[in-house]
Amino acid sequence: SDLNLKFAVMNENNIENIKSQMRKGVLEYCILSVLDKNDAYASELINKLKEARIIVVEGTLYPLLTRQKNQGLLTYRWEESTQGPPRKYYSLTDKGRTVLQEMDKAWTEIVETLDILRK
Repeated sequence: SDLNLKFAVMNENNIENIKSQMRKGVLEYCILSVLDKNDAYASELINKLKEARIIVVEGTLYPLLTRQKNQGLLTYRWEESTQGPPRKYYSLTDKGRTVLQEMDKAWTEIVETLDILRK
């Protein structure tokens, strides 16, 4: 019926919204996780995040990088590039590593909680 169709569309939009909110919540954690392994510039970060299927666009990434830098979690340096302009390489600070360790613990707790609830 028409009502069922409206509900299905509303429900689908709601699910996409929930997924989007979850991704946003996890994105800052993902950025720190990537930078824990290697320093990276924005395009590299975007590619790594896309490889991991957490889709992100530059317009989403740059404000997060700026916020994490302002929080003292990241720092950056400029490096000359063989192709094009110099690149801004981001790296974790000691504070960033500490926050990442706390996020690791929080993530483990969340997964354990869900495991308990879904049994």
